[in-house]
Amino acid sequence: MIEKKHFSQVDYPEKTKSFGITADGREVFSYTLTNKNGMELEVMEYGATITSIKIPTASNSKIDVVLGFDTLQDYINSYDLPSAPYLGCVVGRVAGRINKGAFLLNEKKVQLTQNHGKHQLHGGKEGFGQKIWKMKNRTQGDFPSITLEYASQNGEENFPGVLVVEVTYMLTESNQVIVEYNAFSTDDTVVNLTQHSYFNLDGHQHSVSNQTLFVNSTKVLETNAENIPTGLFLKVSNCPFDFTEEKNCPPSIDNTFTLNEKNRIATSLYSKKNQLKMSVYTNQPAVHIYVGGNCFGQLKGKENADYHPLSGICFETQHYPDSPNHAHFPTIMLRKGEQYYHQTIFAFENI
Repeated sequence: MIEKKHFSQVDYPEKTKSFGITADGREVFSYTLTNKNGMELEVMEYGATITSIKIPTASNSKIDVVLGFDTLQDYINSYDLPSAPYLGCVVGRVAGRINKGAFLLNEKKVQLTQNHGKHQLHGGKEGFGQKIWKMKNRTQGDFPSITLEYASQNGEENFPGVLVVEVTYMLTESNQVIVEYNAFSTDDTVVNLTQHSYFNLDGHQHSVSNQTLFVNSTKVLETNAENIPTGLFLKVSNCPFDFTEEKNCPPSIDNTFTLNEKNRIATSLYSKKNQLKMSVYTNQPAVHIYVGGNCFGQLKGKENADYHPLSGICFETQHYPDSPNHAHFPTIMLRKGEQYYHQTIFAFENI
């Protein structure tokens, strides 16, 4: 599934540009990786965010298949929207919801910040998507990559331990975007990272309604009215969330699907219009799928796009939401000195 890393005599050097300057004067850079097929992946330091993925199509055109903004300020301002979209960023320390922002760790209560009513969502009031990550390493050649690092301090959003996180984005010759996360903590803590890009294989200016979705899962997590897991699992058979056979993207979905087979295909998306397919592979036990991207008419997307509730679809590969409060869920505890490792692959092909 993963290609062996090797280098040719021809380099496809990454491009670096200034993406903007924060209010406190910090300059944020973006990096563009290109493969021999002409596919481009752009990542910026703010939020370790994927700002663009441009794919050559069967008709020899090139389309941008992820939602984003043209300016750093718009990314910053997006967190003040009625519902922040988290466009393209790395979410952490813990993706998804934590019930009442609290859990027990080593038999002691940890009370986190609460930014979603009485709950915590996507890491708190200022999660990893709002941090400036440090560019740590770059490689060129047939397997270009960029590694970004962020050190989350002890007590940030009330999480225990200093958590040092690296995310590496790699681009292969076969049009795969490989995302790898590594993390270590100075104390026992919890961690559940994900990538929050919104995909649209018709192009980021359009709707996902006419694209077809497949999910390699027979169960979803049951949730209550506030979208907090109850601890029960529901079979998808004979219900609207059965995507074991391809069918059109739903107009509304915000559900966690369990994955029984790691490193097998988790889900796929297909655009008949562009004859383009994206398959998602992961070593995580779940994928949370969400259709959205709405910017409420308050912010314009890239190329003056108007993002609406059907603009894109997220495939948040991760552990189950609210895992610390359910003993039978796979644990997201990271012990002091242990390694957190997470890999997800977004594989694109013209078919």
